[in-house]
Amino acid sequence: MAALVRSLFGATLLAFALAAGAVSAQERSRITVKSPVLTIDSERVFEASNFGRATAQEFEALGAGLSAENRRIEEELSQEEREITEMRAGLSPQEFRELADAFDEKVQNIRREQDAKTRQLNADLEERRRLFLNAAAPVLEQLMREAGAGVIMEQRTVFISSNAIDITDVAISRLNEVLPEPGSAPEQ
Repeated sequence: MAALVRSLFGATLLAFALAAGAVSAQERSRITVKSPVLTIDSERVFEASNFGRATAQEFEALGAGLSAENRRIEEELSQEEREITEMRAGLSPQEFRELADAFDEKVQNIRREQDAKTRQLNADLEERRRLFLNAAAPVLEQLMREAGAGVIMEQRTVFISSNAIDITDVAISRLNEVLPEPGSAPEQ
């Protein structure tokens, strides 16, 4: 009975230490609470991991490049539209209509191309997240085994829980140890 009380007291102290942040990140990467249910903030795991931060930087740069390209194209099209408008006085209505229609078709094609680039960028980011989650699965399964858990639930779907069963920080620490260096994609 005394051993059970000491064990429960130790687990309670560990839970309070984890909840209060009194345990270092290095120690948290080795500690897993024994519980049949664990919770995780999967968004934070991705965003706070080295791989996730590198991905965010890469895609922010790609998005900024696409935005700059869009602004440049917009300026060019505005200039071309002004030129067509200035030519209007010297053209027949039929000639002007043909120029205007051709310009409108050009604008629509460019808009479709740029929208396709944006969709592709978003699809590439989602693919990178999928690869990350696939690479994270063995690490999360190991954490589950260590905790004696049967399930890891998304933290946002849990109404209330103890911070002691949240493995987000441990998962981030472990994933940073095993995933490839930032800038290289994890293997499936």
